[in-house]
Amino acid sequence: MDHEPTQFPTRRAIVGGVLALGAIPACAAATRIPGLFAGTYANEGGAGLVPLVEEGGKWRAAAADAAIRNASFGVSDRGRRIRYLLDEQRHGMLGVYDASMRRLESVATMGADPCHAALSASGKMLAVANYSSGNVALWALDPATGRLRGPAQIVAHEGSGPNKERQSEPHAHWVGFTPDGAILHAVDLGADTVFAHRIDPRTGRLVETSVAYRAAPGAGPRHLARHPRLPIAYLVTELANTITILHAAQDGTFAQRAEVSTLPVGFDGPSAAAHIALNAAGTRLYVSNRGHDSIAVFAIGRDGGLQLLQHVGCGGRWPRHFHLLDRHGEMLVANQHSGGVGRLRLRPDGRLHEPANGFSVPGIVFIGT
Repeated sequence: MDHEPTQFPTRRAIVGGVLALGAIPACAAATRIPGLFAGTYANEGGAGLVPLVEEGGKWRAAAADAAIRNASFGVSDRGRRIRYLLDEQRHGMLGVYDASMRRLESVATMGADPCHAALSASGKMLAVANYSSGNVALWALDPATGRLRGPAQIVAHEGSGPNKERQSEPHAHWVGFTPDGAILHAVDLGADTVFAHRIDPRTGRLVETSVAYRAAPGAGPRHLARHPRLPIAYLVTELANTITILHAAQDGTFAQRAEVSTLPVGFDGPSAAAHIALNAAGTRLYVSNRGHDSIAVFAIGRDGGLQLLQHVGCGGRWPRHFHLLDRHGEMLVANQHSGGVGRLRLRPDGRLHEPANGFSVPGIVFIGT
């Protein structure tokens, strides 16, 4: 449900068809969900939250939980006892679920079209990015149960960009905490900005907002990924189709070191970069290209620099999200427009084999655990 160029479906057009669904009653029947699941958009034929099951070396989609709709993103606590799933609609909702996917509570995200969420390393805070309303919500969590404690704190972004269709106002697209939990970073596509929301360590309250990094005008930053060891972060831009290598300073600011394209040399068709992730070792970086319909694979140098290794097909159309299964040796790609999962085996050097043995999941937009 992304706001995309006019030749692509817009987030507003797709979400508009599901506004009448509202919140699902907390007493609705729940299905036990295994380790992996796919979130789907109801307006694109999604049946709900779909378990992904591996049997005999093959993946398949199991029966969906129809009560959990429009799960565009979600996060789990470290023990996987609690899951937090977004319900992306104009009046955004957040559902909190136990290990058997029984809903414990459902609350408004206090914004429109929530599209990303993050847990602090301590497990004491949860943040959500509300795309269309351009604001961020922050909840305190009960350390024992993971349940929400009190109402959310809301901070609104300010700013715009030169792309009048996509950047007329702020659009928060990603949130993430610093390892110490002192700063909540938020990437805003509409404002071409990474904001730093400072958190008082004693009270857990948001106390100050500043600019951590200004992207190039019109770049449309979407997601950010941190290196597991180096003071480096990688910012993917949806509109410019680039990865910006950033030095992460201790004060929460970022400084640009270099920039690389997510697309092959010579490609000039419409495309919009989407998801970005590193492997656990911090030696490979992966980015999905919607339009070019590929996964770009980069080698990460000892200093955090990037070297392109390959572009490989995603096994479908419009790879909005992917889930990297390092230990399992493969990547599963959520191909939104073709309504299926692309399965790409990992090579020993971190590159990807051509997609094979994909399967259908109508309306898929997210793969999580």
